Amino acid sequence: MDIDHRHRPQQHTWNNGLCNCGEDVSTCFVTCLLPCVTFGQIAEVVDEGKSSCVGQGIIYGLAMMIQCHWLCSCMYREKLRSKFGLRGDACGDCCIHCCCEPCALCQEHAELKSRGYNPSIGWIGPPNAPPVQMMPPSMNK
Repeated sequence: MDIDHRHRPQQHTWNNGLCNCGEDVSTCFVTCLLPCVTFGQIAEVVDEGKSSCVGQGIIYGLAMMIQCHWLCSCMYREKLRSKFGLRGDACGDCCIHCCCEPCALCQEHAELKSRGYNPSIGWIGPPNAPPVQMMPPSMNK
């Protein structure tokens, strides 16, 4: 069976390694103590604001109670890879999240930051979008 490689989308490498947690100590610290926060931030940005950080964080926290939280984050790793054309596959995503959940979450958070997003402040639009103009308080009447 001959596979035509011309029709397969180009896969890019990750900008951040799996074990680069030390580059952003605050994200590493939060992820180790409260992984549901980091997961919620990632999910909100990957879903482009269609889901909330709080809602996704609660789902992740509930999944932690029955030790299947890595399945939630595995699905979002696949979405993130698909969104940016990153190398990997579903089996690898599951293995990474099952065996090294904090490192995987830190890598995904760092990947979003390296692409111009800031998961810590939530979804505010694409990085190259013009800033949202806020009305002065006197005009909100």
